[in-house]
Amino acid sequence: MPLLPRPEISRLTASYHGGPDHAELKALGLTPGDVIDFSVCSNPFAPPVNIGEAARGIAINRYPDSESTEFRESLSKRLGVPVDNIIAGSGSTELLRMAALAYFKPGDRVLIPEPAFGEYRLGCEIMGTEIITRKAKEEDGFAFNIGDIIKTIKNSRPAGVFICNPNNPTGNYLDKKSIESILDAGDETLIILDEAYISFVEEIWNSPALIDRENLLIVRSMTKDHALTGLRLGYAIAHRKIIDTLRLVKPPWNINAVAQEIGKLTLDGADRMEYSRAEMRKTKNYLIKELGRLGYKAVPSDTNYFLVKVGNASAFRAALLRKKIMVRNCASFGLPDYVRIAARTMPECEKLIAAIETICHAGGSPDSIGMTEASQGGEETSNTMRSND
Repeated sequence: MPLLPRPEISRLTASYHGGPDHAELKALGLTPGDVIDFSVCSNPFAPPVNIGEAARGIAINRYPDSESTEFRESLSKRLGVPVDNIIAGSGSTELLRMAALAYFKPGDRVLIPEPAFGEYRLGCEIMGTEIITRKAKEEDGFAFNIGDIIKTIKNSRPAGVFICNPNNPTGNYLDKKSIESILDAGDETLIILDEAYISFVEEIWNSPALIDRENLLIVRSMTKDHALTGLRLGYAIAHRKIIDTLRLVKPPWNINAVAQEIGKLTLDGADRMEYSRAEMRKTKNYLIKELGRLGYKAVPSDTNYFLVKVGNASAFRAALLRKKIMVRNCASFGLPDYVRIAARTMPECEKLIAAIETICHAGGSPDSIGMTEASQGGEETSNTMRSND
């Protein structure tokens, strides 16, 4: 009899990632460098990290610091949070998996307001939990119903709740009062506050001030705001009890020596984010205005990225990819009529608008993009897959 994995593993489904699919691009005769990528919400204005400077003097023949001590100390100074309340991760996804591994067991209920980052569901399914969802409505601009979330927590007593703030893919940002109400509703519920895109919000409230609560885990990413997506680096902030628990399941040496050093250098230049936000605000406003002129309405967002209803998201993406431009098909978020677009530099944004305009003129209307591509076999199979970015 063959060796079989746990039943929870056998039932897992494939996850659909944002960003370039190298095999897909190769089939089209393209490389990642050929494509302008609006599908990933990273900072296009981040200065390049001096890899040579970061790597100088690093002894790669020795294990890195398993606790990422100096990197965490740099975070502590910048955030005003004790170093013992911080844990480093290989991107925020590793930290989310660690939280599920440490706190959830088979049969536990976990609440995931949707649409949401697909890694929440996948991490919970690996642990065999029962997933409860509450879906935001299109007519409400995909804003979460906080009253409904609180009611669900009180009635279902979930072991955990995932809140993406600002949310991915909608860009909606919840205020402090809403998060405090959710924390109050579940004293024995771990509230995982995913702030991967917090640096792209214009006016934020100080969530680390809440880490004295013993049911809050704040997860953040450095890969988006500092354009380090290929490096994989993130961190979590929480009460010391939660951090100590996560350390028990953290893989040893999870952050390599070069990443730790680059993380420190990046934090030293983090003040450039104010400039980046100002530039992204300009290009986002340009995109929204020009898309409106072409017949596409953007959903209001508090971040550098936003949803646009296009009719057939898969076909819309395919049409643009043929012109070396990539947007995010949101079918895997449960939104097959929407794409997500992140602001980039003005020349890149002008190329996106020009490409859409060309396609619209060829077909006669915005809806024709979907109809034309679908008739050419441009449909993707990602509708059945889970979003992972």
